[in-house]
Amino acid sequence: MAAERLRDLSQPIDVSLLDATVAAFYGTGSKEERAHADQILRDLQNNPDMWLQVVHILQQTKSLNTKFFALQVLEGVIKYRWNALPVEQRDGMKNYISEVIVQLSSDEVSFRAERLYVNKLNIILVQILKHDWPARWQSFIPDLVAAAKTSETICENCMAILKLLSEEVFDFSRGEMTQQKIKELKQSLNSEFQLIHELCLYVLSASQRTELIRATLSTLHAFLSWIPLGYIFESALLETLLKFFPAPSYRNLTLQCLTEVAALNFGDYYNAQYVKMYNIFMVQLQTILPPTTNIPEAYAHGTSEEQAFIQNLALFFTSFYKFHIRVLETAQENIAALLMGLEYLINISFVDDTEVFKVCLDYWNSLVLELFDAHHNMDNPTVTANMMGLQVPLLPGIDGLASQLVQRRQLYAGTMSKLRMLMICRMAKPEEVLIVEDENGNIVRETMKDNDVLVQYKIMRETLIYLSHLDHEDTEKQMLKKLSKQLSGEDWTWNNLNTLCWAIGSISGSMMEEQENRFLVMVIRDLLNLCEITKGKDNKAVIASNIMYVVGQYPRFLRAHWKFLKTVVNKLFEFMHETHPGVQDMACDTFLKIVQKCKRKFVIVQVGENEPFVSELLSVLATTVADLEPHQIHTFYESVGHMIQAEPDPHKRDEYLQRLMVLPNQKWGEIIGQARQSVDFLKDQDVIRTVLNILQTNTSVASSLGTYFLSQITLIFLDMLNVYRMYSELISNSIAEGGPFASKTSYVKLLRSVKRETLKLIETFLDKAEDQPQIGKQFVPPMMDPVLGDYARNLPDARESEVLSLFATIINKYKAAMIDDVPRIFEAVFQCTLEMITKNFEDYPEHRLKFFSLLRAIATHCFPALIRLSSQQLKLVMDSIIWAFRHTERNIAETGLNLLLEMLKNFQASEFCNQFYQTYFLTIEQEIFAVLTDTFHKPGFKLHVLVLQNLFCLVESGLLTEPLWDAATVPYPYPNNGMFVREYTIKLLSTSFPNMTAAEVAQFVNGLFESRNDLSTFKNHMRDFLVQSKEFSAQDNKDLYAEEAAVQRERERQRMLSIPGLIAPNEIQDEMLDS
Repeated sequence: MAAERLRDLSQPIDVSLLDATVAAFYGTGSKEERAHADQILRDLQNNPDMWLQVVHILQQTKSLNTKFFALQVLEGVIKYRWNALPVEQRDGMKNYISEVIVQLSSDEVSFRAERLYVNKLNIILVQILKHDWPARWQSFIPDLVAAAKTSETICENCMAILKLLSEEVFDFSRGEMTQQKIKELKQSLNSEFQLIHELCLYVLSASQRTELIRATLSTLHAFLSWIPLGYIFESALLETLLKFFPAPSYRNLTLQCLTEVAALNFGDYYNAQYVKMYNIFMVQLQTILPPTTNIPEAYAHGTSEEQAFIQNLALFFTSFYKFHIRVLETAQENIAALLMGLEYLINISFVDDTEVFKVCLDYWNSLVLELFDAHHNMDNPTVTANMMGLQVPLLPGIDGLASQLVQRRQLYAGTMSKLRMLMICRMAKPEEVLIVEDENGNIVRETMKDNDVLVQYKIMRETLIYLSHLDHEDTEKQMLKKLSKQLSGEDWTWNNLNTLCWAIGSISGSMMEEQENRFLVMVIRDLLNLCEITKGKDNKAVIASNIMYVVGQYPRFLRAHWKFLKTVVNKLFEFMHETHPGVQDMACDTFLKIVQKCKRKFVIVQVGENEPFVSELLSVLATTVADLEPHQIHTFYESVGHMIQAEPDPHKRDEYLQRLMVLPNQKWGEIIGQARQSVDFLKDQDVIRTVLNILQTNTSVASSLGTYFLSQITLIFLDMLNVYRMYSELISNSIAEGGPFASKTSYVKLLRSVKRETLKLIETFLDKAEDQPQIGKQFVPPMMDPVLGDYARNLPDARESEVLSLFATIINKYKAAMIDDVPRIFEAVFQCTLEMITKNFEDYPEHRLKFFSLLRAIATHCFPALIRLSSQQLKLVMDSIIWAFRHTERNIAETGLNLLLEMLKNFQASEFCNQFYQTYFLTIEQEIFAVLTDTFHKPGFKLHVLVLQNLFCLVESGLLTEPLWDAATVPYPYPNNGMFVREYTIKLLSTSFPNMTAAEVAQFVNGLFESRNDLSTFKNHMRDFLVQSKEFSAQDNKDLYAEEAAVQRERERQRMLSIPGLIAPNEIQDEMLDS
């Protein structure tokens, strides 16, 4: 192939041949031609001398793709090797790029024709600037501004370069550059800004060219968030912007600039300018968009420019109010303009567009929260005043503050009332609702959860709860009025009823109990009436789903009103016979939810009744569940299990359980009886399905009954193990005869389901049962051979991963009592599972995670058993841990790292400390550095750091008395382990990252040792190193900051718990309230 000649870079490259190769790569030729071209281009890209040909290629070629290929090569060099190049090569490149940019952008024709190429050159220039400016290219900004004044097209391109520079330094710098470099660039931009500012104002006042003005506005938009404030408020900038605002072609860009200004917040110094800007803006806005406009409709029919205008308007108002609403509300003459703006924003909030609504909703949420907090802390005036930014007069004037607060609430009362209506009309769907309208207008069962909707529901629910606290009367009035319109039919649509009921359900817990009772009696009565009077299956399904949602949200009300509770539960039983998709599921889910919150009410004899409800229910159990699917019956049984669990009298409890299990036990008895006569009976597919169903029913009841399930499981336990053993042999025989494909047949899958369910039932019971050692003694020994022995004897494809999780549960439950059994467990599962999972990272994913969880349980509770292992076995354990944290599968890697931390801590405290670390210290350090610096393992950052901190603290603590180095191979004796580990780490990192200088690496390692006792400094040190080593640049690095985010979340939860209703009553654990 001629193209092979390209690989020889000793003479100037043949550009026409390169053009042909690039064209072949992008071309429509055969697959082989493309692959060959791809290989050559890759080799060229990886050749360290290729960049020296870039100028030659750019000068010769006419092909845009070839130019881009050359620039890609150049970009790689700039990013990773720039600082290592000789000065003259760097300067030559810099000058060449600058000249080409100027030459192409100096006249209109070439600038428009070569636009894509110029844009790419601009990016390259900015990449160079990130290294060389300000130190090695001090005159850059003055040169650029001078060039801009020579021609309008050059000026337009200079604006583009400035915008890129601003974005690189201020928006995308985290994780791209070290903290120090970012600071340096920001200072340079700030100090040089005057020239840029003059240039922008000059263009805006003198130029008539639309493209140039738009480019300038767009650059200003990038700069406004960080430039010194004097340039904005003490110059003609704001007036100029407001002058451009009414012109349609600049409207959106100007509005974006004004929004940036509105979002600045630096005390009260410029308040007068803000008020002036807002008032001029409002006058102009009324001519562009008269207040009477129906904004949602205008948006629906508008062009994309007009829609963008509404979006930008929402951003402007929300930014302005977030920071400057106080200035407007304190002076009487501004209040009319303020209320008019809020009215605009409410109208924009009705626009049918998720993004626009999110912007508005975020602001409404913060405004309402602020009003609510002040109202909530009324009795603590200083807190309130600080929060509101009000001046607290000395003590006698406290009343003055209270009246200020009342005035402020009155000022916004009208807006808040309209906002309640908005929230009720647009309420998002909560997670519990399973019945939705599809695109054809049919009511169907929801198939997938929409996370965006759930997030939106959460914010709307919170906002509505604050609104409800601010004025319970208005909230109640608006909801009941809307509900009566549903009944009268004038406002009846599925969507209106849904959003209303979701809103009613979402404010649960925010009213005082009496008011909530009064309100709910009316709501539930109206909804039940609506269900009676409305015809049509779909309509009934919608109403049913809303009744279920609302009652499920108000456990406090149901606990206090037995008659309502009974009516509601009977209504749910009615819905369980309703075959409309989704209704039965929702009825079973709601029943479970209500029983969990009100279980005691069902086991006491209520006034006017002859027996407890649970007893009545058990008498008609068979007819109640007659129309339900198996999975729904399991939910139903779990619910009844919760009721029985609430019965304090053990005799009654056992009697109820026996009555509940009559149907499954009868069936089980028949099957086992038949099997005793002929084992083949158990091989029938329908029988296997029945066995599976019976076991699943038992598991459901075990999950809600816990310890009290003992009498039932004892009844079936030994027979169940026999069935397990038999099915296991059937599976092995099938696989042995039918080869690997047999494991995929439906028959084998069904048999395996029974085995899994058996294990799940035992695990559920042992997990939920209280710590009673005799239960462990009763159930663990009989399982040793049928379960553990079976696992070891089976073929890999027939081993159930649930065996591993069952024994992990047993060890976590009975802790050190299991020490004597660990060798037996090890023998049965260890070697054979490792062989399954160490062939690659993909096979048997279930076994992987459960295997490491089992290992972690043993390391935590039965550590002495690990010490007794032979050194070969311990090596296997350590290798498997390293294998675990190399996984890119996040939960397996995390389990491995947590396990490693347990092992390190336990070995440090044992007498084998020296022996263990002599063998494994360096391996662990090397392996952890390997995953730490691999971007696929970013989520493990927190744990990687903890392991390294642990190792470095240990080595400096003096606990290790033996040398970590091998005296036979290292002739030089180190004074101590600390010195050796430093040198070893520096060597390790220098060889792994040849692009870092020896000094940088040494400085990093010494920094780690110095900060080893302070985790947060240690962690920041790591983050900076990852950026410097270039492994983590140009990516999303939020995983490196995950831990800080978690602390913030916990604080937020504590705040929410202090406000009634914010955490829904059915999410709060309130066992005692149920008496």
